[in-house]
Amino acid sequence: MMVGAQVAEMKKMEAATTVRAGSARMRELTPSQRRAVMFAQQQVLRARAAKKAKDERQAALARMWQEEDAEITRPRSVVRHHEILGETKEVSLREAIGHVLRDLRTRDHKTLREVSEKAGVSLGYLSEVERGQKEASSELLASISEALGLSASQMLRMVADYLDSVGA
Repeated sequence: MMVGAQVAEMKKMEAATTVRAGSARMRELTPSQRRAVMFAQQQVLRARAAKKAKDERQAALARMWQEEDAEITRPRSVVRHHEILGETKEVSLREAIGHVLRDLRTRDHKTLREVSEKAGVSLGYLSEVERGQKEASSELLASISEALGLSASQMLRMVADYLDSVGA
């Protein structure tokens, strides 16, 4: 037995469907076949709505990334100069590695989840490494680097360049 809301929805969908109740094809169907046709048509409409929503989300993300890329900001390599009451704090190797990993990930528009799954590292641990709170082993750094599309040696060269740029 159908609930009143389902019956109302089915009637509304029946009016919007391509196979009309008065058409010759619908008259030849049994009531259960009609319900099956209407259900299938509802599923198609729901799938179209879901695809449209997904496409809109993807377009919004693309716009956001374009705006972010177009922003004119100071170079990222000098962002990590910490100033505490007028004195400059040196950047540790752990912080430099985290900065480079996060910079690589965000430039590729990848999420923490995507990289952590591909690298086989927990999401929380990867986040702590990027924030400079945890030191990753060489094996984990190699796996994270590969998940980002470069070798560990390339990533370490970028860390060295970053350290040179901030004067550590």
